[in-house]
Amino acid sequence: YVRDRTEEEPPPPPDYLWQMPDPWIALTRAATATTKIRVGSAICLIPEHSPLILGNEIASLDHYSGGRVNVGIGAGWNELESRIMGVDFDHRWTQTRECVDVMKELWTKDESEYHGKYYDFPPVRCFPKPAQKPHPPIYFGTGGSERVYKRIVEWGDGWVPLIEGPEDLGAGIKRINELCAEKGRDPNTIHHVPFSLENQFRTRADRDALEAVGAQELLIWILSTELDDVLDELKELADELIA
Repeated sequence: YVRDRTEEEPPPPPDYLWQMPDPWIALTRAATATTKIRVGSAICLIPEHSPLILGNEIASLDHYSGGRVNVGIGAGWNELESRIMGVDFDHRWTQTRECVDVMKELWTKDESEYHGKYYDFPPVRCFPKPAQKPHPPIYFGTGGSERVYKRIVEWGDGWVPLIEGPEDLGAGIKRINELCAEKGRDPNTIHHVPFSLENQFRTRADRDALEAVGAQELLIWILSTELDDVLDELKELADELIA
């Protein structure tokens, strides 16, 4: 797509997009500093990575953390970035599905091989294996649409949606449950964890409203960037949301 010169320039992406560390290194640091909390990506753009390397990184983190990893996935939205990283952008969800299939093979078999459109390799071994069986849960970190709901039911374990309010989450869960009934899947095997944006879902009333429509957890956007400020913010959130 080439923008017409008469079109208004879109606003630049926020700076934080260019200031994020590698998620799996950052999550390893978090996992070693804690013993109970779960760690995970929200989200990792799966097709921008080699599934052989990424699969081993995730398995290693899950193994050493004692099974505390959630794998939030996405297919990517920035076409230029995706193509630089070797993604078939027009068919990125097909590539993402194949990438996840590869990792599941690595996580669940002592010796695995794969022969697909995007990935093709002879028998290999991937160790250590994840502590979670059969593998760490796969969460779809996208908004609600019929295609997303079908993907979650067919090959996912959870949903990490960006939503405007509890009614959006409730409508999505309702549709996912309907698709589960059609496919013969237990809807209780799918976990729903809304992802808040800046200044969203930070009160006890927000928490209760989301829980009422089916949320099991809530991911909160941390506004602070300096360590002392982050710790103060976490304390305030804990007092409000966990008490």
